Amino acid sequence: MKFLLPLLVALFLLPAQAATAAPDYAAALAGEHRSEANRARDGWRNPAETLAFFGLEPAMTVVELSPGGGWYTEVLAPLLKDEGTLYAAHFDVNGSAYGRRSLGGFLRKLGADNDVYGSVIVSTLAPPTTFDIAPAGSADLVLAFRNVHSWLRGDALDPVFAAAFEALKPGGVFGVVQHRAPEGRSLEAMKNTGYVTEATVVAAAEAAGFELAGRSEINANPEDSADHPEGVWTLPPTLALGDQDRDRYVAIGESDRMTLKFVKPAS
Repeated sequence: MKFLLPLLVALFLLPAQAATAAPDYAAALAGEHRSEANRARDGWRNPAETLAFFGLEPAMTVVELSPGGGWYTEVLAPLLKDEGTLYAAHFDVNGSAYGRRSLGGFLRKLGADNDVYGSVIVSTLAPPTTFDIAPAGSADLVLAFRNVHSWLRGDALDPVFAAAFEALKPGGVFGVVQHRAPEGRSLEAMKNTGYVTEATVVAAAEAAGFELAGRSEINANPEDSADHPEGVWTLPPTLALGDQDRDRYVAIGESDRMTLKFVKPAS
């Protein structure tokens, strides 16, 4: 009997150990589905370190908000396709012309590689009318990468954060990466430049019911002054000024970014 009890305990623990296996970031980042242009951004966007900070696990249900062209979808989809679930909350197919073009490009990306993207669920985030990002209380992790300024410009930051809160399970994590403005910048300047203060993001998250659980400087860039003629779009990868001072802006690199982790209270 004294030998049987440890054996039963070990067998009972096996499923839990398997469920918490570390994500294979190296394989996801090296996948042939990723373009060379997107791989070139890894050094600025630090996807493995960022997702590890947010606590990503392969069996999670994850919502990516406004994935755009799918840069982070390329990383998330292979990490979650076997055990987890990935919702990509994109534009409404019946929305604006811009939204349709963006969504169409994203859907073509998914359709081009069913082995990688076949299990991705495309949901809808189209402020100010539609916030159907995932079933209520279903998600372990909701992610927002460099898009807070867009919601701020559209006066939709509060309802988007509220939708993230509703989609998460109690104890779930809301991870935000955003171009960072110096504190004290006006709302109008934030809208115009794409750089947002940390205080603005934290206040919006707390108003939605979240608690701040951590900050990281993973995506910081001290070379970025956050003060450029065309805002954040002056810098790579957009380089809005074209060849004007191109070498200067390429040398600065991508924007200085906050990386914030919020938690939906367990009770």
